[in-house]
Amino acid sequence: MTTLSETPALPDDSRARRNVWVLVIAQAVLGAQMPMIFTAGGLAGLSLASNPCLATMPISLIVLGSMLTATPLSAAMQRWGRKAGFFIGATGGILGGALGAFGLYLGSFPVFLLGSLFTGIYMSAHGFYRFAAADTASDAYRPKAISYVMAGGLLSALIGPQVFKLTAESFVVPFLGTYFAVIAVNLVGFLLFPLLDIPKPPRASATEDKGRTRWQMLTTPRIAVAVICAMVSYALMNLVMTSTPLAVVGCGFQKGNAADIVTAHVLAMYAPSFFTGHLIARFGVERIMGAGLAILAAAGAVALQGVQLENFFIALVLLGFGWNFGFIGATTMLAGAHKPSERGRMQGLNDLLVFGGVTVASLSSGGLMNCSGGTAVEGWTAVNLAMIPALVLAGGALIWLVLQPKDRAA
Repeated sequence: MTTLSETPALPDDSRARRNVWVLVIAQAVLGAQMPMIFTAGGLAGLSLASNPCLATMPISLIVLGSMLTATPLSAAMQRWGRKAGFFIGATGGILGGALGAFGLYLGSFPVFLLGSLFTGIYMSAHGFYRFAAADTASDAYRPKAISYVMAGGLLSALIGPQVFKLTAESFVVPFLGTYFAVIAVNLVGFLLFPLLDIPKPPRASATEDKGRTRWQMLTTPRIAVAVICAMVSYALMNLVMTSTPLAVVGCGFQKGNAADIVTAHVLAMYAPSFFTGHLIARFGVERIMGAGLAILAAAGAVALQGVQLENFFIALVLLGFGWNFGFIGATTMLAGAHKPSERGRMQGLNDLLVFGGVTVASLSSGGLMNCSGGTAVEGWTAVNLAMIPALVLAGGALIWLVLQPKDRAA
């Protein structure tokens, strides 16, 4: 019989909870720029680009910038800590907003694209908020910490599109005010990030085990499936969301309708985060990831039923829910599958691969939407049919993992 004195003490997550609060605010305020830019980027690109097939190129360059900086940014965080990496990200967001505004003022598509590339530095840093939440959390609190930080995006979903509505036509040059607002929200990071209390990871000594190589980690079944499901969840969300403003306006609705649909979508991306961690703890991460993939498939099915406003709303809400379950599930699986000494290599590699997939999806989105058939309806159909192969890949990988012996999958 275990006495009270022999009962193991519960882990103290007070430091982790403080860090989570800071990261939630950062997610809400700095994260608001993402729905702003994703709504404005495609519409501004359509007005600046000489070829409508290139309309989503600004969004693609944001994702490309994120992909290119994920590995060096992760290495910087491994060496200098999370705060240094987040400061770099906010600085990139400021430069991206300034160059975007300058490109709009000049009417220069190349300058606007350069701003998008710098914005990718912020997007890359933003992706590490979820990992930072796990750094000081116990095993029991980790999925909840990740979920709570992702839930901060709920406020960004409310703030971003409303700021877009207020600023899109606030200057003679459309969307110029939106990019000034982007600069402002990034400045908030310089007040927030000093409040983080995340120790720098210890450097391994010459005799200490530095962990597995990148290839060894990628060939670990649990890590491989986590990366694949994260790639597919994020890429499909981006594929459809990037084309949504163009599809909504192309089907005869207003820019305000497009902003409202993006608002509903981003709310659906982050609202489930209040309970996703609890669901993972109760039902297991594999089941929640599987549910996410099924909901993404449902989103595509609804979108293919028609181009009425309610179809757009329902499809984009389901897209948000599916992304939440799939991406938070994959993040939780990955965070528990590597050691602290492997963090810099694995997290950077993960985001390199994830945003590499998102870059391909974003580039494909514009071509499918604007260059597949002669109408917006045909383009929107092509975008949603393109989800099928990726869903088959991720679903097959997850089923394969579940069928693996536990000692092989770990």
